[in-house]
Amino acid sequence: MNEYTAKDYKKGQPRWCPGCGDHFFLASLHKAMAEIGVAPHDIAVISGIGCSSRLPHYMNTYGMNTIHGRAAAIATGCKVTNPQLAVWQVSGDGDGMAIGGNHFIHANRRNIDLNMILLNNRIYGLTKGQYSPTSPRGFVSKSSPYGTVEDPFHPAELCFGARGHFFARAVATDAPGTVEVLKAAYRHKGASVCEIMQNCVIFNNGTHDSIYSKEGRAKNAIYVEHGKPLIFGENREYGLIQEGFGLKVVKIGENGITENDILVHDAHCEDNTLQLKLALMEGPDFPIALGVIRDVEAPTYDEALHAQIEEVSAKKKYHNFEELLMTNDTWEVK
Repeated sequence: MNEYTAKDYKKGQPRWCPGCGDHFFLASLHKAMAEIGVAPHDIAVISGIGCSSRLPHYMNTYGMNTIHGRAAAIATGCKVTNPQLAVWQVSGDGDGMAIGGNHFIHANRRNIDLNMILLNNRIYGLTKGQYSPTSPRGFVSKSSPYGTVEDPFHPAELCFGARGHFFARAVATDAPGTVEVLKAAYRHKGASVCEIMQNCVIFNNGTHDSIYSKEGRAKNAIYVEHGKPLIFGENREYGLIQEGFGLKVVKIGENGITENDILVHDAHCEDNTLQLKLALMEGPDFPIALGVIRDVEAPTYDEALHAQIEEVSAKKKYHNFEELLMTNDTWEVK
């Protein structure tokens, strides 16, 4: 395998606002692709419409900036017809969860081998500041001047509800954390969803402030890792235990609690009950879960489809259009 550097995947000069989370994510994606080692000509990056959807323009790979909400549909066709390609789909929370929501759930349900990136800044940035499907209830925006009266989608909940088999989360400003979840998403065979939490510095700056800095993540986030105890805190002094049907934060060393009492993360468990509870944790009472939350093997749509075609073709008496015609009654006209 050839060795690549991040520079091999770069193209053009990004045209995003200074400080936009898209800059941070793009740099991490270039680095992750270099570490994965797939050649640029074996990669396709597909996007919809939105600030984040400009990303294919800055990739030295195959790419397509498609229409609003249809990134998953185009990416599906790309993967099914070109199974040798590593296909990365990039959408914002509006593009992916609103007009593209139906495609999102069915790509997960079918388990198509796509690396689906959801850049979540909880706002419509390109169209200048309307609330999105992930904006919190009460959020004041240009389209909700008195506060939205809707509850938001939780991307993890939508993914799990669609029978998704991979879900990970990272913060755009956390380059090492982002690179690791992207590499894990590529290794997973099937639909992988990576939620990247980022700020829109113009229309929704600070929406992820509690975890946007390294210091903030030390206080307010937990990095989950398969087979490792769910411990967090600036001094790793807190942990998660199961209480009834829910989770509870405890302090190690108090009330007889030891590290042996702390839950161990199982990303490979087919039952997603605890994984979903981790993904839905929110501050201030709970830390926000980062890392690979769910990673379960399952048959993929693209492999199953091609296997079915080969199986059916082997049983047929014809293998092309001319042979098909000859299977019916024929006449020779003189």
